[in-house]
Amino acid sequence: MRENILRKKLLEKKTCYGVISPTTDPTICEYIGLSGMDFYIMDAEHGPLTMADTIHMIRACESVSITPLARINSLDEKMILQYFDAGIMGVMMPGTNTVEDCEKLVQAVKYYPLGNRGLGPVRASDYMAGKLSQQAYISFSNEQTLVFPMIETLTCLENLEALCEVDGVDGFILGPRDLALSMGFTDGPAHAEVKAAIDKAIQTVTSKGKIFGTVAGTAEQAKELSEKGVSLLLNSVQGLLTSSIKSFMINNPIS
Repeated sequence: MRENILRKKLLEKKTCYGVISPTTDPTICEYIGLSGMDFYIMDAEHGPLTMADTIHMIRACESVSITPLARINSLDEKMILQYFDAGIMGVMMPGTNTVEDCEKLVQAVKYYPLGNRGLGPVRASDYMAGKLSQQAYISFSNEQTLVFPMIETLTCLENLEALCEVDGVDGFILGPRDLALSMGFTDGPAHAEVKAAIDKAIQTVTSKGKIFGTVAGTAEQAKELSEKGVSLLLNSVQGLLTSSIKSFMINNPIS
């Protein structure tokens, strides 16, 4: 069990940057970590990740000191258990629209007395052969693991104040595309109504002392969001590659 460097930076009120990616290649984790980013989210909702893939990617993240997180595809306690046993340090969970959903998520992530996660001789616990006693490991794990429900629906927005009161929830990550779809906009989140909803969500979450994260497509957007109180800024690996390639080809036209 390692210290969650991302959590430490967030507690120090630092703005943190990272990516989400459906890829299964640990080498990409190493590239992103070496770039200086703070976190890598393995997208097991939209990506074909197996548990074997996940363990290799976590090891790659650890080797370059970038915090491994995961977006898990189901609010299933046994599935969540597998990811945390493998060594992820936090979860970005879709489909958490009610207080009951968020409570169920916390229960799956945390050990007793904060939750009901099962304990075993697994990678996250150093196979119960490390220097920490069982009690010390349980306490340390409960402290270090991050819980981020996702804001992707109008229902979640309507319940957001109550969701912020759930013990064990560290903050929220907003998915602008899915939120726009939930609001009836099929062409993306660049609508005044969606932008206003995002701003209201940022205000609600940060006023409760919780962490807020969302997507920033450009450096300018990242700066604007940071000034509004967003401390977790993420892009996709494919998005960063696309923008970089386009910039390269514009500045270096191919004859």
